[in-house]
Amino acid sequence: VQLVESGGGTVQAGGSLTLSCVASGDTICISAMAWYRQRPGEGRTLIASSTDGNTYYADSVKDRFNASGDIVRGTLNLQMNNLKLEDTAVYYCNANGPYGYWGQGTQVTVSS
Repeated sequence: VQLVESGGGTVQAGGSLTLSCVASGDTICISAMAWYRQRPGEGRTLIASSTDGNTYYADSVKDRFNASGDIVRGTLNLQMNNLKLEDTAVYYCNANGPYGYWGQGTQVTVSS
């Protein structure tokens, strides 16, 4: 399984961005997909995940971010609204199956 993220960029605080993740290869084996982020100097943290119709959000993004997609087709988008400076990070798509799979990451920079 290969994951490709897109949609990152630079946006002013309060703005919006939508990230997309598309899986290719043996996507039928995927049971869940998620978005993580890694801020400078920090580890990678889970911010949203989707499996069997259930979606989880970290408290830091709840009510601002919305994850949607089709796990069976291997897609998961992340609509990010009311972006804050602290949302600046590299965002990674993750898929779970017989193994864990990661995309290459996409940079999101929120400026003041």
